[in-house]
Amino acid sequence: MGPRPVLLNRRIAGIASTSMALVLGVATVGLLPVATTTASPAAAAVADEHCEDPTGTAARVRGDAVVKHDPNELTMAQLHQREAEFADLLQERAKRVGQRTLSTQAAAASVTIPVVVHVIRRDTTRAGGNIPDSMIQSQINVLNQSFSGATGGAATAFAFQLQSINRVTNTAWYPIRQGTSAERQMKTQLRQGTKGTLNIYLGELSNGLLGWATFPQTTLNVMDGVVVLSESLPGGTATNYNQGDTGTHEVGHWLNLYHTFQGGCSGQGDQVADTPAEASPAYQCPTGRDTCTSPGLDPITNFMDYTYDSCMYQFTPGQATRMINAWNTYRA
Repeated sequence: MGPRPVLLNRRIAGIASTSMALVLGVATVGLLPVATTTASPAAAAVADEHCEDPTGTAARVRGDAVVKHDPNELTMAQLHQREAEFADLLQERAKRVGQRTLSTQAAAASVTIPVVVHVIRRDTTRAGGNIPDSMIQSQINVLNQSFSGATGGAATAFAFQLQSINRVTNTAWYPIRQGTSAERQMKTQLRQGTKGTLNIYLGELSNGLLGWATFPQTTLNVMDGVVVLSESLPGGTATNYNQGDTGTHEVGHWLNLYHTFQGGCSGQGDQVADTPAEASPAYQCPTGRDTCTSPGLDPITNFMDYTYDSCMYQFTPGQATRMINAWNTYRA
């Protein structure tokens, strides 16, 4: 792949000046008044037992993290089950509206997704997770850049509009621990909107994760949403991962994309034909990486890999098509 477009330098400049970041997005969105909620730690306290969500999730892991198991990588059985359901639902919809109509709708689709952001904090200090509104607004702008193709990839059907910010002080939920009853309690109490409302939970995370997300389902699950390390937002302190692309990566999962390395070199991998097969996650920003014998270098610049934020800048046309098909099938 060629060098990342000049827009990268503008995004980096935006990190130094959050006021500048506010004008970089494809569409600047309004910031609604902040709602502040204080929950009682005693009332909210729960055991931190593992409470895996059976619907499946997808994550992003730092290259320097020591993670025993990526809790979000699908097994082949899970992938086949999800893909069989997706194919059946697409077929049913094609019969209902007609294949030509379906293709036309996908090509012309324009979807604005309402976003509700929940800031989970230990206390009201920055060190306690209380990031400023400007970082959240910058994250929304990054989503709009990334999904519009403004960073150099394919344009998708999606734009994002910040609906509200909800600040919650609760030590029982801080840090956010993936797959626990505390996470389920948090989402049960806080999630807002319909299947088409993107709920983003920000905070300190456990186990070296940068974030995780749920895949779409036919019925709304209380766990539905995206969890992101707050310091990975533009202007955050997560070195090499602080340009907002963890948010882009996780929203990609929320819209039904898999990792580019899903399935390795065998089978249909991530189920998208125009992302070259990749044997394993790529970290940092490697040059000329090619881990499979099939055509194409590893897609290290794709938002669905694990490289540094400075190295990833694109979705492919195939990913854009998969996302709008999934939206119409599961979330519309």
